[in-house]
Amino acid sequence: MASGGAAAGRFPFPYTPYRIQEQFMEALYGALEAGRVGIFESPTGTGKSLSLICGALSWLRDWEEKRRQEETRLLALGASGKDGLTPQQARPGSPDAAGEPDWVTAFVQKKEERDMVDRLKEEQIRRKKREDHLEKIRHNVQLKYAAKRKRCEEDEAKRLLQLSKEALPQGAGEGVLDQLDHNEEELILAEYESDDEKKVVSGGEEDDDDLEEEHVTKIYYCSRTHSQLSQFVREVQKSPFGKDTRLVSLGSRQNLCVNEEVRRLGALQLINDRCMEMQKNKHEKKSDEGKKRRVSRTVCPFYSYEQMQFLRDEVLVEVKDIEQLVSLGRETKACPYYGSRFAIPAAQLVVLPYQMLLHEPTRNAAGIKLKDQVVIIDEAHNLIDTITCIHSAEVSGSQLCCAHSQLSQYMERYRKHLKAKNLMYIKQILYLLERFVAMLGGNVNQNPGCQAVSQTGTVLKSINDFLFQSQIDNINLFKVQRYCEKSLISRKLFGFVERYGHPASAVKTNKENQKLAGLQNFLLTLQQGSGKEGTPQSPPLEAEHDHLRTASPLMQIEGFLSALTNANQDGRVILSRQGTVGQSSLKFLLLNPAVHFAKVVEECRAVIIAGGTMQPVADFREQLLCCAGVDPARVVEFSCGHVIPPENILPIILCSGPSNQQLEFTYQTRDLPQMMDETGRILCNLCNVIPGGVVCFFPSYEYEKQVYGHWEKTGLLSRLAAKKKIFQEPKKANQVEQVLVEYAKCIKRCSQTGGQMTGALLLSVVGGKMSEGINFSDDLGRCVIMVGMPYPNIKSPELQEKMTWLDKRMPRAAGQAPSRVLTENLCMKAVNQSIGRAIRHQKDFASILLLDHRYARPAIFNKLPQWIRERTQVKPAFGSAFAELRKFYRGKLDAL
Repeated sequence: MASGGAAAGRFPFPYTPYRIQEQFMEALYGALEAGRVGIFESPTGTGKSLSLICGALSWLRDWEEKRRQEETRLLALGASGKDGLTPQQARPGSPDAAGEPDWVTAFVQKKEERDMVDRLKEEQIRRKKREDHLEKIRHNVQLKYAAKRKRCEEDEAKRLLQLSKEALPQGAGEGVLDQLDHNEEELILAEYESDDEKKVVSGGEEDDDDLEEEHVTKIYYCSRTHSQLSQFVREVQKSPFGKDTRLVSLGSRQNLCVNEEVRRLGALQLINDRCMEMQKNKHEKKSDEGKKRRVSRTVCPFYSYEQMQFLRDEVLVEVKDIEQLVSLGRETKACPYYGSRFAIPAAQLVVLPYQMLLHEPTRNAAGIKLKDQVVIIDEAHNLIDTITCIHSAEVSGSQLCCAHSQLSQYMERYRKHLKAKNLMYIKQILYLLERFVAMLGGNVNQNPGCQAVSQTGTVLKSINDFLFQSQIDNINLFKVQRYCEKSLISRKLFGFVERYGHPASAVKTNKENQKLAGLQNFLLTLQQGSGKEGTPQSPPLEAEHDHLRTASPLMQIEGFLSALTNANQDGRVILSRQGTVGQSSLKFLLLNPAVHFAKVVEECRAVIIAGGTMQPVADFREQLLCCAGVDPARVVEFSCGHVIPPENILPIILCSGPSNQQLEFTYQTRDLPQMMDETGRILCNLCNVIPGGVVCFFPSYEYEKQVYGHWEKTGLLSRLAAKKKIFQEPKKANQVEQVLVEYAKCIKRCSQTGGQMTGALLLSVVGGKMSEGINFSDDLGRCVIMVGMPYPNIKSPELQEKMTWLDKRMPRAAGQAPSRVLTENLCMKAVNQSIGRAIRHQKDFASILLLDHRYARPAIFNKLPQWIRERTQVKPAFGSAFAELRKFYRGKLDAL
């Protein structure tokens, strides 16, 4: 590896990098070059994003240069007619040609060399053409204005055409629709072509070269949220690679759609379906030109191939984040969602959310090809849970009954207009819904909110057992799933319910609409019924229209059907039978996330899993990589220290409180009054010496509430409140921002005015909104306290099943059962995420207190992040810990 100085030259950086950043980039470069699967840990505040950008793009730049040099050498040899290739280069992986005559081997080798040279020439010409094209756009302002002028002319022509159409006499062709209302034909399912009859629709008569463009070697960078991705893109813009990297940001239609009519639908599934329908309409229009159309179907004005090509070029010429991409889409009247996809083949860096990369159908739909590419997954501490969640699905009894009712009414209304194949699939879906409700102990034709469940409780079944017992094992779920996807039935059903399923719709008095009025009433009783029972899914009654808009139940059910097509051994179906059928639910739980990750690691050249806190890494190695068939020799781990000086952090494991009560917050002991009193006394003492903000994490909302109530009764709360203003983490996500703003204001006010009140105390919850993604830097978090050990609830059926599954499949590690290791790892992952909130930059300082003697056990202690672990002190008694803390803060305040 290069020394510090050499590394600085090798990796362009916007400022002089820290030594740990140089080490990170060197290790990353090495992993990418050797085609490894890397687990990289770099604590927040150490400039991880920049290290990833500069390390990975330096490797890509060098790799492209090496490839160009090799191409030039081979082409020169090809031109001079010399043998430039060894047999291994010409035919990688081919068996030894022993036994064949020399002239046959030589002939085959020559032909392969010639083919390779021809291919390289084509590649070179294509690359040159692309680079020249982008360079031209980068420097030629005239081109941009010409494209803009053309758009304005087209808009004006469309407007005039529309005015002319409206001026024509109304009423031509009325009555053709056989008693269907105006625009109602859009709700009818088109004739369905089954899997075997599938036809590929190309982009039309446009130049297909661009559609089939070859994918250059690239880096796929993915993270959890769009704000994290935007932040990453801004870092790229600031980096030395910002000017000449071809970067494209991908997102969902919800984030990228610029068609206001579609955006207004709100829910992602509705936006997706409406967009797909408009695509279909566009292709049908092309294929049906010359035929007499009965109804003009809506097509999206932003789906213009020419404009999207223009947008693609603009994206590749200059680095843009999602917001800039959407602005460009509005300005150019081009769809950013599809335009950005057109840019994937030529891009060097593709920035995208987890879902798009980790979910294979979404990946394929986006045109992402992972073969021989590099993938970097950032903020990956929850990667296993993320993959599990993406591939799990849940439906409630009321959703199943509601979907059955809607679909039955739909079928009745349009029976005469539907083709046989559509009717066949609709009947199959209705049968599936009926059987699912029966498995919950209900009848699909009765109100689920009024049907009591006789045998309550939770039952877990293998996929095969569930299919047999619900008597649906004779139905091909793959075909039903494909039908739902291709026919857009949930979209049609949503449009139908929008039209007839709520009181706002105008109900006419013919017989057909009297039936539909029945659907309205039934849907209302569904919601009222389930509302009485207080199901988590049911909204308040006044919001029932919103409920229908945001969650067409069939859309949810499609996800569940898709999950049932997983392999039998990799998942379980959980039947949760609660008070009523409406409150009961079916849930698919994925037990083996590795099956969905295997394809990523198999296809990619290299995969980097990175995060601020990756400890304990055993989970990644065993549950994800080992189960996905990754050779242990291919896995490389890298963990760097923190940039803060050791004297700026004081982690303490506290084994007993001020009255010598041993601290052990197990489920049996944590509710004892003396334990809650001791916790209160510890906080009272700490708040006397800690300036600014103190963040105290509890294992759950329920326990935090219980302790708060106890302190209120005993008077401890008022003693605490004399020193620090107390804030509680709200359960509702939309209230978090407000609490944080008040908390920060209070700390600022106290530091400015002085006096008895020294700051604020925030009571938070592990795994809540405050334990991830929120920075308590500087005065906002001078101390982070962890009360007890936040073990997951082992009574949860899902966790129990996962533990059983691991014990059957995994070897014992250091004498411990895999299930035991899992619960410890889940606990310590949550702890590490929470305590990492305090130190956010080089000059920051804070203390970390772990209140439970069990943290000192070696198996637990070793799962703390290295940079915290090597500075941690174990204090058996409270007195010495308190003295240490007082000394720490006095020293810091004197230095300020």
